[in-house]
Amino acid sequence: MNKKSVYGWVICIAWFPFYGDAADKIASRDAVQSLDRYLKIAREARPNIKTQNFLKIALTKVDAAKVRNLLWADRVDFLRKDRSMEMKSKVIRHGDLEMPFEYFVYGDKPKDGRSLFISMHGGGNAPKRVNDSQWENQKRLYRPKEGVYLAPRAPTDTWNLWHQGHIDPMFLRLIENMVALEEVNPNRVYLMGYSAGGDGVYQLAPRMAHYLAAAAMMAGHPNETSPLGLRNLPFAIHVGERDGGYNRNKVAIQWKDKLEKLHESDPKGYIHYVRIHAGRGHWMNREDAVAVEWMAKYNRNPYPQTIVWKQDDVLHDHFYWISLPKGQAKAREEIKASIVGQEIRLEGPSGKKLDLNLNDDLIFLDKAVIVSSGEKILFKGKVSRTVAQLLKSLKLYKDRAYIFSSKITAKLP
Repeated sequence: MNKKSVYGWVICIAWFPFYGDAADKIASRDAVQSLDRYLKIAREARPNIKTQNFLKIALTKVDAAKVRNLLWADRVDFLRKDRSMEMKSKVIRHGDLEMPFEYFVYGDKPKDGRSLFISMHGGGNAPKRVNDSQWENQKRLYRPKEGVYLAPRAPTDTWNLWHQGHIDPMFLRLIENMVALEEVNPNRVYLMGYSAGGDGVYQLAPRMAHYLAAAAMMAGHPNETSPLGLRNLPFAIHVGERDGGYNRNKVAIQWKDKLEKLHESDPKGYIHYVRIHAGRGHWMNREDAVAVEWMAKYNRNPYPQTIVWKQDDVLHDHFYWISLPKGQAKAREEIKASIVGQEIRLEGPSGKKLDLNLNDDLIFLDKAVIVSSGEKILFKGKVSRTVAQLLKSLKLYKDRAYIFSSKITAKLP
């Protein structure tokens, strides 16, 4: 072989990886185009998406973002058609239960969408007429400068009317509707409540923190719940100094101490504000209304680098960017996760399987990702972005921010 031939072979070998990279980019681009064509088919005429070849093709970072936009636009289009009558009726249904709601819109709509304040009424273990009266009062108890102020009527009249297991999916559906039909910014959703509604805030906020920007508890009691899940959710407590029923005043001070200690040990987490209103009893004479403006200072961070997930007795299968395979959720279990550079560090019960849902806002997916627990490496390598995973996460989370392109499943040692 002459020098010229050898030189030619060297050039071919040197350029071969670039041809492969170019082919991958073309395949990624074609997958986006195929999905786009698929979504333009009338929904009722679409073939089963599980049969589509574009599902498992590896996507580039740019194309994964395009797919997320396409899937979310398709979802919003569906919601606007499917949920319009539900919104007109102002009733959310879950099984045999119904949750009526009323809402008012205040101020001009910001470019990135309106704020949403979900405000839970008091009452509880009382006749229907009493809880109806409390709902009527809650409708006009607070008024934000900007945003949608929404007061739901609890589906039941039990003492724990706001923190039973049906509330979480009902609120998630309500938020999804408001995002699609009232142009609410999903990063500006706030939860608040008075008396029994305050009980609900104590319980719901830690277990639904990943859908909220901030929460404010007024004149309630936490019962058995833990504040650990509030690591990434600003949380306000307002209680009257003389509100001795169920020791609400004393428990509020105990939670203040707990939150202060948590913040001291983790300065980037557990933002809180606690005010014990001097001379006030269960009714704080609207002094607690300052909580509305306090909450409005905060936007949700859907991608915190550190997560503390403490399960309640009402179980959830996902929290921020971690989810659990079916059957893995257990009451009161605690999982911690943090991202440092390209490494994801996990703590939790031995043998627990976790799904780590990832995108390029969380971690650089074009480089190898390491998953560890203590000294043990659970995973090391690159992960692909796929339409299939983007679809799965949309179905699980029902939130644009949580449409994840990649997933790693790890088992804790």
